[in-house]
Amino acid sequence: MNRLRIPRALTIAGSDSSGGAGVQADLKTFSALDVYGLTVLTAVTAQNTVEVKDYLELPPDLVKAQIEAIIEDVGIDSAKTGMLSSPAIVEVVAEAVKKYGFPLVVDPVMAAKSGMPLLRPEAIETLKEKLLPISTLVTPNRLEAETLASMKISSIDDARKAAKTIVEEFGVKAALVKGGHLDDSEAVDVLYAEGRFFEFRSPRIKTRNLHGTGCSFSAAIAAWLARGEPLVQAVAKAKEFITLAIRCGLPLG
Repeated sequence: MNRLRIPRALTIAGSDSSGGAGVQADLKTFSALDVYGLTVLTAVTAQNTVEVKDYLELPPDLVKAQIEAIIEDVGIDSAKTGMLSSPAIVEVVAEAVKKYGFPLVVDPVMAAKSGMPLLRPEAIETLKEKLLPISTLVTPNRLEAETLASMKISSIDDARKAAKTIVEEFGVKAALVKGGHLDDSEAVDVLYAEGRFFEFRSPRIKTRNLHGTGCSFSAAIAAWLARGEPLVQAVAKAKEFITLAIRCGLPLG
């Protein structure tokens, strides 16, 4: 008898005590998209919808042990990263991708909305040098894309240039520069993949309930990849999902 195939997606990220971002948001997204979610914790944060107050980074060896325990038994079809914090943790994730060969969506979480750094400056360099070259997709917001591409982004054309620069400079297969931080009537996300540009548009929704939307977006992409969708279609479906999630966001906090 053949066993029922269940899509499996892994999130490698920090824990959000408010439940709106991090692994909690990722698991809710996986569940909503009928994907079995697994978790590897990199840090425990004390945060709410307003700010990250404090966090405790987990030892890299424990992060490695979590990944190995999951893959050796349950297995995964895709993975995504969130808060990685240190160069050592970034290296652990890179080693796992090399060893096991799973598709990886990198959400380069560099700082909380309140400004607290969640990825050390030296870890950004490790991300560029060791993780991006072996990743399937990186999903920076405007500020993160400016850091990665070393340029100012104030328009969709700038976002296109940044996405292409990130792919060509660091060797990641594709880059999705999210447009949520641009001042425009539409939220336009620009994907550079397979030598082509793709744009994903949605009306800009006026709401304060945006905590964790970046986490959920990258988790949705990972979920669709786990379900076997090609990258461009996975991003398109994830865009539809996150737009609906923002429109229906709970007024908490």
